[in-house]
Amino acid sequence: MQRPMARMAGPSKFRLGLFGMNCSNGLTMTKAPERWDASWDNNVKAAQMADEAGLDFLLPIGRWHGYKGETDAQGSTFETITWAAGLLALTKRITISATLHVRFANPIFSAKQMVPADHIGKGRFALNIVSGWNQGEFDMFGVELIPHETRYDFTEEWVDIVKRAWSDDKPFDHDGAHFHLRDVLSKPKPWGGGFPLLISAGASTEGRRFAARHVDCLFTSFNDLDNLAGNVREVRAVSREFGREAGVFGSGHTICRPTRKEADEFYHYIVHEHGDWAAAEHAARIRMKGREDRYKDVDALKRRLISGVGTYPVIGSYDEVADHLRRMSEAGLDGIALGLTNYIHELPHLQEVMGRLERMGLRVADKQTASA
Repeated sequence: MQRPMARMAGPSKFRLGLFGMNCSNGLTMTKAPERWDASWDNNVKAAQMADEAGLDFLLPIGRWHGYKGETDAQGSTFETITWAAGLLALTKRITISATLHVRFANPIFSAKQMVPADHIGKGRFALNIVSGWNQGEFDMFGVELIPHETRYDFTEEWVDIVKRAWSDDKPFDHDGAHFHLRDVLSKPKPWGGGFPLLISAGASTEGRRFAARHVDCLFTSFNDLDNLAGNVREVRAVSREFGREAGVFGSGHTICRPTRKEADEFYHYIVHEHGDWAAAEHAARIRMKGREDRYKDVDALKRRLISGVGTYPVIGSYDEVADHLRRMSEAGLDGIALGLTNYIHELPHLQEVMGRLERMGLRVADKQTASA
């Protein structure tokens, strides 16, 4: 039994994943009837379609409160470790991640809980480590939101404990700033030796330094392509300080159609004709709290929240979207997680883009990967 290479770290130069399909409405805040219905059956169908299409990974969102408004976007969500375990049992090659708020979960319990998912997927399980930021969600758990400057100290200690639980064959004690543990031993270990692929997201100095020390893939946010290359270089430079080379990914959402006119019309339909502006207003207040000076165009922020919960928009014809992703690759990104208005209905459009990326040499056409 040997741990396989996860497809997320596989042979394609530019990897693609689906983002947020465990949440009601996915990444949108739209009232359009075509919006995502995050039923279990729909999640299974979308995951199997993505697997067969050759996508590299599925990345869920850890969300505990929705965005209110008329749709309460992301108000109904599947908890992500059990979600991942179920989908890993029903797919063959694709990497599937859980997203875990470390402040809400004991590290020993979590280390034990994730091992079955890793065995079910024969090494295709990945963990997205979240320190958290949403005060309302912390209030829901009755847990203190640690100040940002020390938040990652807790996260680092949590991850160190999980790694030891996954690797140490003899009982160990741990005395740290946040945890005091005795006689810790966890069996079985993850599938095939080693650890599941570790992921995190963060644009702050603290978040990047944590990622440089611990994770295999960092998801970084960006607002335009002009500054992306510099952003990626900064992330990689921090990683190299610690003698490591983490992958650098982005998060976005896409509307792709045969022509730009069709893509623009659908964008107008879901945002301007059917947008849940009350949900966007609520989300904007959360995003802007204490940082109002950073947002010069609040209406533009709300439009982006409606079309993709604030992630980077990639909208256009198949050729335009493929070219846009090519430019991301040239800027240094290893891949991107994309939200779709409806993951089942929209996936055939994304496959048209994938074919173009294959012809550009950015993706490997075969479906070999990680199942052992």
